[in-house]
Amino acid sequence: MTLAPIVLFVYNRPWHTQQTVEALQKNDWAAESDLFIFADGAKTENDEKVNEVRKYIKTITGFKSITIFEKEKNCGLANSVIAGVAEIINKFGKVIVVEDDIVTSKYFLKFMNEALNFFENDERIFSVSGYTYHAKTMEIPRNYKHDIYLSYRHGSWGWGTWKDRWESVDWDITDFKEFCKNPKLQNAFNRGGADMSNMLKAQMEGKIDSWAIRFDYSLFKQNKFNIRPVKSLVTNVGLDNSGTHTGADEKLITILDDSWKPKIETIEPNKAILKNFRKVFDPPPRYSLKRFIGKVLKRFFH
Repeated sequence: MTLAPIVLFVYNRPWHTQQTVEALQKNDWAAESDLFIFADGAKTENDEKVNEVRKYIKTITGFKSITIFEKEKNCGLANSVIAGVAEIINKFGKVIVVEDDIVTSKYFLKFMNEALNFFENDERIFSVSGYTYHAKTMEIPRNYKHDIYLSYRHGSWGWGTWKDRWESVDWDITDFKEFCKNPKLQNAFNRGGADMSNMLKAQMEGKIDSWAIRFDYSLFKQNKFNIRPVKSLVTNVGLDNSGTHTGADEKLITILDDSWKPKIETIEPNKAILKNFRKVFDPPPRYSLKRFIGKVLKRFFH
């Protein structure tokens, strides 16, 4: 098997970056993997944190090769990912991507490489992700016998894909006007979460800067799936309000099991899992006192 290169995006979080790198170094197959690091430029001159990160990444060892790209200007995460992934995937045909706050389990690289190899010619699969929600947030049915499942939503916390899938993404969302006029299409896109259509609109209106929601839209338009493990192989240590896009959210935190090796095999969509996955993104119910009393009375008197 030809191993996929690892693409790491860093900016101004030295502690988080070090946690990410040290976890990758402990991975099986790290020493046989090429590592490409993209360091975004500072928003202001003499950003000490940016300089600290750049100093640290020059000390990294433990990989087959290490290549560093330092940007002079600040490109932002979305533009950095789109350009950086394109550059590496064009050379290697596939990539494994992590950002500077993603801590991986020992078998993350093994899982990603095996899945990228196994599903490369499976036209149903758009991407592979190492993250999933813990059991308290999203239930996996007890009778589900596989170590992986199909999702309608790409997971951007430790992921991989192939050149042909990446090149098929319409980053400009050229049919956005038609999408806005079509409630059925918006509802269908929300199969991966009730927030997806609103996120796409926010992206196109310039309110957020996300490559992932546009990637998700192409996954949806092509009617494809994302592969995920039933137990997470990554955890995000950046849910501490230190990043630009993420803040504290207990339901997203996962505990890693370094002894777990997921088995890769052909699977079909599981309706219960797809339903439970979507529920993760459902807004909390808002009951008025009047509505609550009405439900109670109906339950006991009808």
